[in-house]
Amino acid sequence: MITENRERILSINDLDISFATSSGQLHALRGIKLDLFRGETVAIVGESGSGKSVTAKAIMGILSANGKINSGSIVYRHVAGDGSAREYDIVKMTQKEVRSEICGKRIAMVFQDPMTSLNPTMTIGKQIMEAMRYHYGKTRAQARSRAQELLSLVGIDNPARRMRQYPNELSGGMRQRVVIAIALSCDPDILICDEPTTALDVTVQARILELIKDIQRKTHVTVIYITHNLGVVAKVADYVAVMYAGRIIEKGEIDEIFYDPRHPYTWGLLSSLPDTTTTSDRLYSIPGNPINLLNEFPGDAFAPRNEFALNIDYRLPPPMFDVGGRHRVASWLAHESAPRVEMPKNLRKRIDAIILEKTLDD
Repeated sequence: MITENRERILSINDLDISFATSSGQLHALRGIKLDLFRGETVAIVGESGSGKSVTAKAIMGILSANGKINSGSIVYRHVAGDGSAREYDIVKMTQKEVRSEICGKRIAMVFQDPMTSLNPTMTIGKQIMEAMRYHYGKTRAQARSRAQELLSLVGIDNPARRMRQYPNELSGGMRQRVVIAIALSCDPDILICDEPTTALDVTVQARILELIKDIQRKTHVTVIYITHNLGVVAKVADYVAVMYAGRIIEKGEIDEIFYDPRHPYTWGLLSSLPDTTTTSDRLYSIPGNPINLLNEFPGDAFAPRNEFALNIDYRLPPPMFDVGGRHRVASWLAHESAPRVEMPKNLRKRIDAIILEKTLDD
C-alpha cells in the first residue's frame, strides 16, 4: 500500500520504442514516464495495442529482436543486504547483464497463459528450482526445500507430491499458482502480472487476485498489473496509469482515476464497465478504432474518437497537466483556457452512486 515515506524503486523516463515491421516502423511507445514505489500496486490499463505489454517487456529487458529503444531510461534501484544502494539503467544493460542481474532475480513476470510459461517436459519442482540454482547457486536440497515452501505459500497442498508432477497434470488455476511460485523463487523486488487471470474462470480469478495481494502483504513486493479489465484494477490497485496509442494519457491514485477521471478516454473505459444499476439494455463502447501506430499523428491520438476534441487536439499533442495530488492528465481540456467540459451524465451518476455506497459502508 502507499505510505507517506515512499521508496522509489523504478523510474521510467521518456521511454520511446519502435518496432521494425514489413509495413514500416511501428511507433509503440511515445515518451512514457512512470514511477514505482516499494510495496505499491500499479495497474497499467488500456485497450489492446495501447503499449501495456511492451512497457512490461521493456522493464524486463526482453523486447523482441525487431524492437528498438529510441530514447529514455528505465532506472531500477536496489538496496543490497549490506545496506548499499545501486542503480541499474536497464536500457543500457546488455542482454547477458539483464539475464544475470534483473530477469527473475530482481524483476519477475507472471504471463497470462501458464501453459506457454511452463515447460511440459519438466517437473514442477525442477522448474521452480531452476532460477534459484542459476542466480544464487543453491544446492539441490536447498532449492527443493525452498520450492516446497513456495508451493505452500501460493496455496498448493501436498507440495512434495506436486513437485514430481508435470504441468499437464494440474488444473489451470494450479498451473497459474505454480507460475507465481516460479516468479517469487528469487525474492524479486518487482512482480509484473501480465493479464494473470485472463485464461481462468471467474471463481479462480478471484482466488488468484487475492493470493497475489496476500503474498504482497507478506513480502512487500511491488506489483505491476497489465490489464484491460477495470474490474480487476478496482480490486487490487493503489495507482493507475491509463495508456492509449503508446502514451500514458492519465495517471493517479485509484480514487483519483475512478472517482475523478479527467480524460475522455478514461471516461469511455469507465462507462464501458458493466453496471447493475443501469436501466439501459446496451453496454457502452468507445466509438471508432485506435489509430494505426505505423502512422504519425500530429496531435492527440485520441482526437478522432473524442466527441469533446478541440481544434488544438488535431495539431499539438497535449502535455501532462497536474490536476492535484498525484493525478496527472494529458488532455487539452485540462488547460486553464480550455472550455469547461463535464464528464457524461451517466458516468457522473454511476460514480456518485458508488461514492455514496462507499460512504454508507464506512
